[in-house]
Amino acid sequence: MTDANLTAALPAPVAEYVRACNAFDADALSAVFAEDALVNDIRREFRGRPAIRRWIDREITGDKVTLDVRGVRHQHGTTIVDALVDGEYDKTGLPAELFLTHYFNVAEGHLTQLIIIHNSATPAWA
Repeated sequence: MTDANLTAALPAPVAEYVRACNAFDADALSAVFAEDALVNDIRREFRGRPAIRRWIDREITGDKVTLDVRGVRHQHGTTIVDALVDGEYDKTGLPAELFLTHYFNVAEGHLTQLIIIHNSATPAWA
């Protein structure tokens, strides 16, 4: 599902997040986060591994979310992943192809922060 060249550019915890997400492996997904990590999924915060695990069970593996990585870039210690997202979640009001930007921060081999945003297209004047 994910282009091998793109995932090769990912730090190990980010690559494991993508792999575990696509495998619906809640244990591996949870383990990739630091104990005190923060996830902000479209303006909703989940702090600490127990809260993140509940989010994973309900909204990632529970909804069978998959990530098809389409772009990777690195900026000031943040790994930014653009992915086509699919799954069995409620798609009411969402575009036919949902692209989400994932901003990952890594420290000591774990994800310390993940911010997921549905960005709008860049305005022509930008």
